[in-house]
Parts: sequence; structure tokens; C-alpha cells
Amino acid sequence: MFIIGINHKTAPIEIREKLYLNPLQQDLLLSELKSNPAVAEAFVLSTCNRIEVYIKRVDGVKNMDFVVSLIAKIKKLKFDFEYSKHLYIYEDNEAINHLMRVACGIDSLVLGEKQILGQVKSSVERARGVGILSKYFNVLTNIVVRAGKKAQNETDISCGGSSISWAAINMAEDKLGTFDGKSVLVIGAGKMGELALAQIHNKGAQKIYLMNRTGEKAEALAEKFSGVPVSFIDIKETLTEVDVCICSVGAPHYILDRAMVEAIMAKRSYRKLIFIDISMPRNIDPATSLVEGVCLFSIDDLDKVVGENMKKRQAAVLQVQNIIAQKISEFSEKWKKIQEAHESDYFESAESISAE
Repeated sequence: MFIIGINHKTAPIEIREKLYLNPLQQDLLLSELKSNPAVAEAFVLSTCNRIEVYIKRVDGVKNMDFVVSLIAKIKKLKFDFEYSKHLYIYEDNEAINHLMRVACGIDSLVLGEKQILGQVKSSVERARGVGILSKYFNVLTNIVVRAGKKAQNETDISCGGSSISWAAINMAEDKLGTFDGKSVLVIGAGKMGELALAQIHNKGAQKIYLMNRTGEKAEALAEKFSGVPVSFIDIKETLTEVDVCICSVGAPHYILDRAMVEAIMAKRSYRKLIFIDISMPRNIDPATSLVEGVCLFSIDDLDKVVGENMKKRQAAVLQVQNIIAQKISEFSEKWKKIQEAHESDYFESAESISAE
């Protein structure tokens, strides 16, 4: 088994967003890997905090440099040293341990993050749909998912809030002091946007605006959380009014640039406006942070969010590591039995042919 990847520990968001693989690009990479004779099985995990390629190599194959070349080709990038110095490679038992840590949330930017387990499952299902998953990863990922569920259900690793959205809202609350009497704009009605809406609603914000590419989705969520759906056409007017903007869109370009924000802030008389961009790639131009009155935060700033819940999670890490150790042993025993059964079938078949 082989893993090549980058994550929030090894690369800043400026690098990660350049290598981030959207669903279509993941499919392209899986298709390329499927046709490569060196690859027996594979799946790709691409999130706001990590881009990782998991491969079961054909016996005897060692050089995996072609994986980097494939990603560069799909992303239309020249893959030079600036990128390669951020990469990590894990093999065999170290790779299995890493995957377990990822699924259990102890390798996440927000310790104990729950969403990552669902993202691992979705990545596996995507690979299965392409037809590049077989017995090894089927067995391994099944045990990995059980490890993640056990960690969440039997330890405090995910106590309280534990998503990127949770961290974003906590950061906003810390900067505001309170959501009482405040107005918030959430851009994007995907999973992270919906989680953000739920938390803002529970914290008693005076007014919640929701903006989304699909109007129907925005209207449905706005109704659910007592919010007001607004159009992208009205983004300048809405930002003139609100105190906080949470952006979780995932567009391939900036939807807010410095010039636009400068004009908005002038209309506000440069009254403080907090932007928290949890999109991947980023959808708010980093240069907007230079505008007077603007406080801009990205995903990489969220590791500063701490509290009593975080202390409980830190204390649960050892328990999770014990679960991981048990599940690694479980996988080793199961895979050994599968290999022994395969060898037994092979020899029985050979003896039968010999007898004939």
C-alpha cells in the first residue's frame, strides 16, 4: 500500500488550493490510475485540508512518481520543487495507520472533525463506481470506517462541535463577542454552509441571509433556519448591512475581490466586517484583508479555535490510538486469512490439474 499527499500540516492553503481536485478531476485521476499497469487498486481523498492518493501497487512496482505527473497534468500545472517539498509518502503499515488516523479525525485541522469520515466513505464509493476498488481496499476501508465510528461513539474525540463550520462560527463569535443583535450572510448552501446556518441560528443572530447559486436550495434552508434568501445580484447591498460573512462556495474563482470589497466598505464608512472563507479553493481574494475595517480569515486560521471541548478531545486521543491499534491488528489478521485461503485454493487447483 502506498499514499502520496499533502495536508494542512505540510502545505499552506495557497498550495493546497492549487492541487485541490474537484469531483470531475478526481474521476479523471481515477480513470488514469485504472489504466496504469502499476496500479492494482486506488482511491482519492480531496478535501479542504488534504489531497491524498491511496494506491495498492502491483507486486514488484516501487516507483510511484507518475502519480505526481498525473495530478500536474489534470491540474495543468508545472509540478516543481515548490510543490514537491510539501508532499509526504507513506507505505505499508505506516500508510494503513495514516488512513486510520484520518478517518478517526485525529489528523484533522479541527481535532475530532466528524465530516472527514463521510468524506473517506464518499471517496471509496467514487473509486468503486469507477471500478478501481477490489478486495484489499474493500476489506481495509470497511475496517477503517468501523474504527472511525467507534472513535466517535465511544470516546470524546468529537465532543461538542467538531466541523470546519463549527470552528468558523466559534471564531466569528470570538471576534464579535456575541451574535445577539448581529446580522450574518452565509454564501453557499452546501454541507458546510448548512452546518454554519444551524449554528448561527442556535446562537441567536438577529438576521441571517443566505446566498446560493441555486435559488430553491437557498429558499428551503432559509425557511428552515428563519433566514432570508438573497440573490448574488444583491451581494453588495447585503454586505453593506451585515457584521459577518461566512463563505463556503467552492467556485473556481474569487467571487469577492479587493475592488468590490473596498467599495462596500466605503458605503459602510469602514465599519468592521468579518469575512471567514472556508471554501476550497478560496473564493474571497486574500488582498481584501488590506482594506480598512476588514477582518479576513481562511481555513488555516481555524486551528486557533480552542475551548473546553478541545481539551476533552485532546484527552481522548490516546483512546483513539488504542482503537486504531486494535483495528490495524484486526485488518492484518483478516488479510492474512484471505491470503492463506487464496494460496490454499491455488495449490488445490494446481494439484487437481496435475492429477488430471
